[in-house]
Amino acid sequence: MALNYVWLGFFLIAFVVAVFKSVFLQDTAIFGDIMNGMLASAKTGAEISIGLAGIMTLWLGIMKVGEAAGMINRFSKLVYPFFSKLFPQVPKGHPAMGSMMMNFSASMLGLDNAATPMGLKAMKELQELNDKPDTASNPQIMFLVLNTAGVVLIPTSVIALRKAAGAANPADIFVPTLISTFIAFIIGMFTVSAYQRINLFKLPVLVFLSGFAAVVTGLYYWVRHMPAEKIGPTMSNLGGGIIFSIVILFLGAGIIKKINVYDNFIEGAKEGFQVSVRIIPYLVGILVAISVFRTTGCMDYLINAIASLFSWMGFNTDFVPALPVALMKPLSGGGARGLMIEVMTRYGADSFQGKLASVIQGTTETTFYVLAVYFGSVNIKNTRYALTAGLIADFFGLLSAILLGYLFFH
Repeated sequence: MALNYVWLGFFLIAFVVAVFKSVFLQDTAIFGDIMNGMLASAKTGAEISIGLAGIMTLWLGIMKVGEAAGMINRFSKLVYPFFSKLFPQVPKGHPAMGSMMMNFSASMLGLDNAATPMGLKAMKELQELNDKPDTASNPQIMFLVLNTAGVVLIPTSVIALRKAAGAANPADIFVPTLISTFIAFIIGMFTVSAYQRINLFKLPVLVFLSGFAAVVTGLYYWVRHMPAEKIGPTMSNLGGGIIFSIVILFLGAGIIKKINVYDNFIEGAKEGFQVSVRIIPYLVGILVAISVFRTTGCMDYLINAIASLFSWMGFNTDFVPALPVALMKPLSGGGARGLMIEVMTRYGADSFQGKLASVIQGTTETTFYVLAVYFGSVNIKNTRYALTAGLIADFFGLLSAILLGYLFFH
């Protein structure tokens, strides 16, 4: 229901603002701009969904081969000690465990093209355990919130954009970004656990968190002396190598098990195309609402209000120019990327504002997009507290990004 109210709010608030501009400010172009934006966003939503069809077809085909070859089941057993604490309602050995692990791994490696299809596969498998098909289950909410607060080990795309903008050391945002996104992940996990009354203070969870912290520390010491221009390609090659190795592992296991690998791939591929078409209405709906809100200037009014509030309270407001990135990222990844570039262009890639905008871009996630696509893929209507929990994780990720920005760069 929260998503329903937010969606309606975008339209109603935008309408009131548009009427005010049209009547009192004599803005004769406002409603025309709104309609043009709505139509353009509807087209974009459909294009994204259709563009996703090929990727979905490929990866769900590969996942079907891995499932038939028994590899997904093995992955499920591997992560069960930890996942069983986060997802107590998912039976041991269920394929959703393996699909979720694949999704999280791809997300951490920054491979969004692989992560989304695997995540949608996991949602479908979790839906099979859902006794209320139109209402989000506890495991689905936990999985989705962890996705919206997902940890990306190396923000390669942000580093690349900073390099293109002329930053002296494009990778200088690596450490604060890694810390803030990890904080968002932990907050998301504990927030959903509080809703679901899950006790996370258990050995498998503590071992996982300690192990993950060790991996993050090791990664930092590995790349800290690496030239900035090599970090992106190196991590991209590492991520691609890991995922392609898993593909070969699935195919090899299929050969050993003597299954018809190609037929299984085609069976999964057909499912991928169907999913990509099914999410079109959900994606178009959320993108159009976001477009209306932006076109009427509501986003700018919100940012200016925040700036005035902090100035009135006597706080330093140097962080305010980077706020548009934070407010846009939960709504649109592409929009936030454009705003980050705008901040770096206006203030400089090596300015406090430019660096902070980069950290925020690497920390937060497209929460509304993820909700629309993932829940839409399985026709979930009642998302319960998923949006609230996701936005709480986003807020603490943003807060930590700002504090770390001041600590590292101000």
